[in-house]
Amino acid sequence: MSPARLASPGKTRVCPHCRAEILDSAAVCPACRHHLRFERKGEVRVEPTFKALNIDGTIRHPGGEAWEYTVVISMRNEQGVEVLRRVFAVGALSGNEQRSFNVSVDVHRPDGS
Repeated sequence: MSPARLASPGKTRVCPHCRAEILDSAAVCPACRHHLRFERKGEVRVEPTFKALNIDGTIRHPGGEAWEYTVVISMRNEQGVEVLRRVFAVGALSGNEQRSFNVSVDVHRPDGS
């Protein structure tokens, strides 16, 4: 295992493929799913320990005038203060169209334990 990858939990870097900000410990980009490095024999691969949140939802337009939608993700700290708010996507639905969404939070230990 490389000690450089375990130095600071929460350290980030930019994926060279899609330019998303990801954790430095990631071997696979969670955004574009490209491999960023391959583990050597005996090296521990960092896998999610558990899924802290997983929400699936679908919106379906019944017909008629078009609907617009905005996907917003916000995060709050332990005091309830909003520390991040991002518009993730926007779009429109016209008659009989639908969109499905999934929001998940994977939690893992950077040392792979």
